[in-house]
This record gives sequence, C-alpha cells and structure tokens, in this order.
Amino acid sequence: MKPKINNLIARLNLRKILPDYLLLTVGSIIMAINFDIFLAPFNIAPGGISGMSIIIHEFTGWLRGITMLVLTIPMLVLGYYYLGRFRFLIRAFYVTLLFSLGVDALATFLPPGVTDDLLLNALYGGIVGGIGIGFIYRGGASPAGTSVISRVLNLKTGIPNSQVYILIDGGVILVAGAVFGWEMALYAFVTLFMWGLVADYVLEGPSVVRTAFIVTDQPENVSQALLTRMGVGVTGWAGKGMFSKTEHMTLFCAVNRPDVRNLTAIVNEVDPRAFVVIAQGHQARGGRLRQALRMNNHKNGTKQVAKKCIDG
Repeated sequence: MKPKINNLIARLNLRKILPDYLLLTVGSIIMAINFDIFLAPFNIAPGGISGMSIIIHEFTGWLRGITMLVLTIPMLVLGYYYLGRFRFLIRAFYVTLLFSLGVDALATFLPPGVTDDLLLNALYGGIVGGIGIGFIYRGGASPAGTSVISRVLNLKTGIPNSQVYILIDGGVILVAGAVFGWEMALYAFVTLFMWGLVADYVLEGPSVVRTAFIVTDQPENVSQALLTRMGVGVTGWAGKGMFSKTEHMTLFCAVNRPDVRNLTAIVNEVDPRAFVVIAQGHQARGGRLRQALRMNNHKNGTKQVAKKCIDG
C-alpha cells in the first residue's frame, strides 16, 4: 500500500502543488476581504468582473459574489477552449469559486469599511487587492475575468494585453462613473493603478539587484579585482566600438544594491577609461562562484555571506 501511495504522490507532485494552492487560497481570501472592506461599501469599481458586480448590485440588489460567479462562467468556458483546457480550468475555477463565495460569506462578519475617507479606501483597495492578486499569480492562476478576454484577443489578433486591459477595465470604470458619479470613477482609476503596481511588486519582488555592464580594455585585471575583492563572478564577451572601430571586452556581473559604489570604485581604480552601465534587476539565481563560496564558508565555520553573482 505504501509504495502505491508514494507513486500517487509522485505523480501528483504534491510538493509543488500544495504551496501553489496555499498561495491561491491566501490570495483569494485577501481579495475577498479587500472587496468587502475597501471597495464594495463605497462603490469603488476598478474594472473587471468585480467592478461589474458592484454596478449590477446597485440596480438589482443581487449578491455581489454570486453575480461575479455567474459572470465568470462564460470566461471559464472561453479560457478552457483557448488557454489550456483543464490545466487552465482547474486553478482558475478554484480561485474564482473561493473568491466569489468568500465575498458573500465574509460580508456578514467583516465591518463595512474601516474609514469613510474615499481616498484611503481607493489607495488601500489597490494595495491589498494587489497583494492578493500577486499571490494568485505566484500560485500559477488568475481570476477568470477580463484577463481571459485580453489573453484570447492577444492570441487571435496580436493586440497587446495592456491595451485590452485598458479598454475593458476603463470601460467598466466609465460605466461606474455614469452610475455612481465621476468622482468615484477617478477613485477607481487610483485603485486600478495601485493594484497593478503592487501586484507586480509581489510577483517579481523588490528591485534589490543591480546588473553591471563594463566595457574595458583590461578585462582580466577588472574581472580579477572584482573576483578577489568582492567575490563577484564575471562573464565577458568581445565587442566592437562602432564609432572608433576598435575591439573591446564587455563584462557582465550582478551585485546587491549597496555594493554598486564599491564596484564602480574598483573598476575606476583598475581601468579609469572603462565605461560602466548600472541597471536594475529583480532576481539573481545560481552562479558557480556563489555556490563554491558558500561551501567554503560552511566548511570553515565562518558566517560570511557570498554575494549574488553570475559566473560564466
């Protein structure tokens, strides 16, 4: 019996699935709480299916969560046929069901807002909603709403997703403005803007990594200095100055943000004529040098932390 259970677990890959569904669950609950506290009580409708449910509730009195669920069913069908069949459907349906039913279930327990300040509700509606949707994205799903329409249109017509989002969500906000007043539409745009920023932050993380491109005629000296003095691995490739028609080497490495000044000082000391460009990065993974330094530090019993790097 035990080997059969182990085989089943191996097939389902539960070690990967369970963390994903934990993110989906937490994200859906956060979105439901956000909807009940910051958005629905003040008729802030920042586009999408949730915004449509707020508008429909104003005229019919229907439960907002059930309304969202009904409106989402056609999106689920559309996504099933065009965006991955059951691979898309299972997670999207789980998120949709938990979010929609959570809105109505939690509404009886949660307070109808924590402040009457519309600007605070708009801002925090975007922040908390962005955190929730960011968790859902990291769990490998999305609520089956306007994102499905935008993705299908992108596949069929080539129209960028961002443009479709603006058209659909902007249209919902304009309708909400006609119903609730144009001041509420402005607040809804604030929520939508903050929502996108925070979702990207949760999905990609803070921009704490800096990448450096170094064009130099002393690649060996520069790379050796960075290696020995900062523990940073460097990748290099040949390049050619199109104005001077001379050959140069381009070096690439990644460091933590506080180390940028030290890196530029070392490069300037070794090769004052070097050309350095610092860019932002979100993550840096791997690197043989980084792993080797960690192993050596572990063996020596030291607490030195190796810097993130890319070693070609």
